[in-house]
Amino acid sequence: MDLQPGHIDELRQLHDQHGEAVRVRLAEFRGVPVDRHFYELCFCLMTPQSSALQCDAVAAELEHRGFREHGFDPTPLLRSWQEGYVRFHNTKARRLQELRGHFGEVRVLLASDMEDKPLRNQLAATVRGLGMKEASHFLRNIGRSKLCIVDRHIIRNLLRLGVLAEWPSSISVRRYLDIEQRFEDLANMTGIPADELDLLLWQRETGFLLK
Repeated sequence: MDLQPGHIDELRQLHDQHGEAVRVRLAEFRGVPVDRHFYELCFCLMTPQSSALQCDAVAAELEHRGFREHGFDPTPLLRSWQEGYVRFHNTKARRLQELRGHFGEVRVLLASDMEDKPLRNQLAATVRGLGMKEASHFLRNIGRSKLCIVDRHIIRNLLRLGVLAEWPSSISVRRYLDIEQRFEDLANMTGIPADELDLLLWQRETGFLLK
């Protein structure tokens, strides 16, 4: 990787400025209680091509209404602009209902001694609608740190830094893992832990540290 020295300095300065806030946020992820894992996974299932802020609001409302306990049809909630519109709400509502019926399998996986990446891969293969990005996102949000969330914010930064030559036309599992490895190489070059660098680049793109 031929990263310019100026880019390395830029990222290190960003880390100096925001590193403490990022570490606090990561600590909050590690503190998410087990009984909230279901709703964190609901959030990640809703996020593809939808606003993270809106999905977070809907996930909070699902929790407030006791979706896991009562199993109501979440479609009206997902399509409501007032409470946080989620694109492809019909399909995603079905995915949420399927998750509710099979979350026991997810709990078994989470309770295992699998390392982060094998666990991510298994979750992506087990939960319908959960890709590599969403599985990584979920695990990061419950405190697992050895993963990269390859989303458009990360890709845009990797392009700007010269880590990627062009925007990928599609992201297969193989391509995802390739970009993830490039991101980890970037983290090693800067000396910034990968989980912190991930949030730093998100913060630079969006102006805030969500999840």
